[in-house]
Amino acid sequence: MSDLVLATRHNRTGVLTINNPPVNALSPGVPEGIAQGIEAFSADPAIDAIVLIGGGRTFIAGADIREFSKITASGNRGRGPGLNPILDRIESCPKPVVAAIHGTALGGGLETAMACHYRVAVSTAQLGQPEVKLGLIPGAGGTQRLPRLAGVEKALAMCVSGDPISATDALQAGILDEILPGDLLSGALAFAERIAHNPPRPTRGRNEKLPTPAEAAPLFAAARASARTRQRNLIAPLAAIDAIEAAVSLPFDQGLQREAELFQHCLFSDQSKALIHVFFGEREVAKIPDIPKNTPVCEIRRAAVVGAGTMGAGIAMVFANAGIPVLLKESDATALGRGLAAITRNYESSVKKGRLSQAAADERLERIQPTLTYDGFADADIVVEAVFEGMALKRDVFAELNTVCRPSTILASNTSTLDIDEIASVTSRPEMVVGTHFFSPANVMRLLEIVRAERTSKETIATCMALARRLGKIAVLAGNCRGFIGNRMFGPYRREAQFLVEEGATPEAVDSALYDFGMAMGPLATGDLAGLDVGWRIRKEFGDLTDTSVRQPRIEDRLCELGRYGQKTGAGWFLYGPDRKPTHDPETDRIVADTRAALGLAPRSISPEEIVDRTILALVNVGARLLEEGIALRSVDIDIVYVTGYGFPAWRGGPMHYADSLGLPRVLARIREFERLHGALWAPAPLLTRLAAANSTFSA
Repeated sequence: MSDLVLATRHNRTGVLTINNPPVNALSPGVPEGIAQGIEAFSADPAIDAIVLIGGGRTFIAGADIREFSKITASGNRGRGPGLNPILDRIESCPKPVVAAIHGTALGGGLETAMACHYRVAVSTAQLGQPEVKLGLIPGAGGTQRLPRLAGVEKALAMCVSGDPISATDALQAGILDEILPGDLLSGALAFAERIAHNPPRPTRGRNEKLPTPAEAAPLFAAARASARTRQRNLIAPLAAIDAIEAAVSLPFDQGLQREAELFQHCLFSDQSKALIHVFFGEREVAKIPDIPKNTPVCEIRRAAVVGAGTMGAGIAMVFANAGIPVLLKESDATALGRGLAAITRNYESSVKKGRLSQAAADERLERIQPTLTYDGFADADIVVEAVFEGMALKRDVFAELNTVCRPSTILASNTSTLDIDEIASVTSRPEMVVGTHFFSPANVMRLLEIVRAERTSKETIATCMALARRLGKIAVLAGNCRGFIGNRMFGPYRREAQFLVEEGATPEAVDSALYDFGMAMGPLATGDLAGLDVGWRIRKEFGDLTDTSVRQPRIEDRLCELGRYGQKTGAGWFLYGPDRKPTHDPETDRIVADTRAALGLAPRSISPEEIVDRTILALVNVGARLLEEGIALRSVDIDIVYVTGYGFPAWRGGPMHYADSLGLPRVLARIREFERLHGALWAPAPLLTRLAAANSTFSA
């Protein structure tokens, strides 16, 4: 027996305990250990039944995802039968096998449990087939056994969404046989004794819940229509539907073969490679090379937020949602009332949609204490400033905070562009000053850019990274420059979108090309959503730093001069009605035509391919400069910023991964072409030039 699977006896029941911490992944040695234990207990006349249970905090959280990356890196498409022979041994065991589930049974973990003859769980367990979130489908019979246990409709819901379900839901669906109170092992042993002399019931033979192909056809048609809309451009959800359809139309073994073909197609797809890159990237960004794991962190028991506008109100909700009491300060009662009203509406909406109970919403609201003064700020462990994006105002706020807060209080700015060192210079504790750039809406968006100024201490950074996890955010550390990582890159991206309109593309064509590329929204509609006046104010703030010899976009400033700020005013690049959906606006056409004429530009035909290359490769080129300057630690940090904060399609892996997938020599050639056509703004980043010459990658 392997050390990864421990065999013990309890009277006439054999127990196999998976011992592969922290999550009992099905790493090499675990499946083999399970198979050896099953065979040994099968041959033992003193054993009547077998319990398979996870040691530690969970049953089996799934496959070891690193193994998928090894397979694709090798280029060997001749993947063997994988886990299936092991599961066949479990299912063919002549003695009843009971899966005892706590924590999670996900992916290969649920597939292993479904190969057992019975499944019991504690009430807090979760079960799921999340492979689609990695661009894959279940590859060890999940699409064949799940519809036999739970029916086609439930199998489609689980495999296409990838979302886990509760033990209660699994019991109702027929995946579980019992939910056990009390100790899991004791309950599983008692259950095993009760069914020990029942004949085993292989899941593969349980066809009573399978409809005929004709009966199931409407379910599959509806699932495909939904996937094409809700999981736009993704191949794995459609492949999962195809595999479940095979469970209905083919015998079990042929269904397994069809599942294997579809799994293989997904595994070697660019989409799966990108999604696995993002999966590991979200974990990698938490590692800061010069900040050891044992760096002391401050305990955050109370927080305060200055500014109750859209961002401040959202940030206050983030703290309250994490169980942290928070003061919310405004300078006048009217503004404070607006902020509290927005928070209340948000919680009411969550209750109405069933995401929160009324009691939970009330509890969170009670954690937010409104105030018009700095009274109580001395008790805060962190203060986040979220006032108007202007340096003079932020300096005034930080000078005041320096006086009213304890020396040990972290002073954080939610600025999206401004110099953290300059903000810190008005305090006597620059080591405690940091940027915490939340993304709007703060209570929804996962990204948090943590900005390290020149004198920010390691303890402050470590505390903010730990706090981000507690707040449910993915934190990425950025160096201090105008715009940090995200907005430093976003400026050139939107700049090129505006240039393309000046040169002849319609606003609809620009946004459509990038939406089809996979972006959550086009860059012009994104500006309308955020408010065009926000960027206008920033441009005026930095007016003295703008190089007037370099081409600047003109249309957006003209829109703002006319009071067209986007959705908030009902018009920007597009026209907006009560539903806030963008529609064509002839007035925009007139403004664009007038601006072109003033610039002496004759409109030309522009292809969707040029639109994508001009905007996305602008991101890549600036990203390369950020890496060279040390503003971003790794290319994956940039990718995670864009996937989690800017609507970049995860299935493309982020801008730097996308560039790697194209090949950097090809990327450099295209950027040099744009430099020839459009001038110095397109000068290739030196790092890109070096990596392309070596035929290397950003990730390398």
